[in-house]
Amino acid sequence: MKSWTSRPVPELPGSMPQLRLFDTALGRVVEIEPQPEQSMYVCGITPYDATHMGHAASYVAFDLLNRAWRDARIRVDYVQNVTDIDDPLLERATATGVDWRDLAQSQIELFHTDMDALNVLAPNHYIGAVEAIPDIVPAIERLIADGVAYRVQGTDGEPDGDVYYDVEMAGKRSDATDAWTLGDVSGLGEAEMLALFAERGGDPDRAGKRQALDPLLWRVAREGEPSWPGATLGDGRPGWHIECTVIAQKYLPAPFTVQGGGSDLIFPHHEMGAGHAYSLAGVPLARHYAHAGMVGLDGEKMSKSKGNLVLVSKLRAAGEEPAAIRLAILAHHYRSDWSWTEADFEAAKDRLAQWRNARDAAPAGSAAALVAAMRMELANDLNAPGAMAAVDRWAEEALRNNAPASGIDAALMSDAVDALLGVEL
Repeated sequence: MKSWTSRPVPELPGSMPQLRLFDTALGRVVEIEPQPEQSMYVCGITPYDATHMGHAASYVAFDLLNRAWRDARIRVDYVQNVTDIDDPLLERATATGVDWRDLAQSQIELFHTDMDALNVLAPNHYIGAVEAIPDIVPAIERLIADGVAYRVQGTDGEPDGDVYYDVEMAGKRSDATDAWTLGDVSGLGEAEMLALFAERGGDPDRAGKRQALDPLLWRVAREGEPSWPGATLGDGRPGWHIECTVIAQKYLPAPFTVQGGGSDLIFPHHEMGAGHAYSLAGVPLARHYAHAGMVGLDGEKMSKSKGNLVLVSKLRAAGEEPAAIRLAILAHHYRSDWSWTEADFEAAKDRLAQWRNARDAAPAGSAAALVAAMRMELANDLNAPGAMAAVDRWAEEALRNNAPASGIDAALMSDAVDALLGVEL
């Protein structure tokens, strides 16, 4: 699947310090092991609705990580998926009377436009679930053969043959010295897991399952639903978690450096994906897990059901500048939960204007220290608000300065804001 095209990133003098990042599974900030190439998988959209601010904040967060590595002269191998077949997509297509393929394609194209507008660097590999099915099927067959997956008998008119992952057996069966067990990524107890599993696409009450938390690997074909050849599994379509695991294992090292996504993906998605990876390869899926916070609107949870989504495309259509949208996102630390407010957005627009005015008055010899200050903040768990505060201080000083402006420093300041924060002045 084709992704959007990244804009060039300015190259700055010097280099990013050693990066420290909060690891969700460990519950603390850790140093990311230095190496000449880093790898990252960020879970992509299910394309049944436009890019809302929660999506945007998550992809902007991991764009900061991508930019920090690149500034350190590190090659980044970045993979993102698209869940272009799943129940929410089919349900929305049915409700709106649109063919699910047309709905998916239109929303993927809109997402690309939003990401390009927000200056988010494109992944190296952009893989749809449908195109990954030929790789997913043999992986599930292996899990069945190894005894960590099983078929469920149909009930109440449902067909036989849905395949589930046995979380209890998977925790016992591994050649790895440090095998996965349920809770390794999330740190949650069983009661919390059950509640989130039911809320986030799981089916704890499905008859015939061995454990309530066993996730779906393969849904056999139902009348009126799209399906694909599944070899010994029978025609059907894949479950959500196995999709990302198989794509990541095909395109990235084992383990890769960082698994990223919104905090709502910690459980069950990233938890189950980690289990699938151990069962398939005997090694962790990722060395580190990092998650972005949730975004609300005026203090309330943002959700499709409430109809209170702030859509990037609608802001753009109203004439709002994408650089200001990105600044409004970056004003909040990526791990924090926050709410989109009109007041904060106005503040972001004012900040953008001030930075532009200050760039044009850049004092000679001032920009190098600014770049160092921005790097120091970003190396500390991607502290974008701290980096922006450094630019604010520089801008205030530049606007107080009465000396002739320096074109060299203006260019370096502008390049730094672009390269490190992804904001084009």
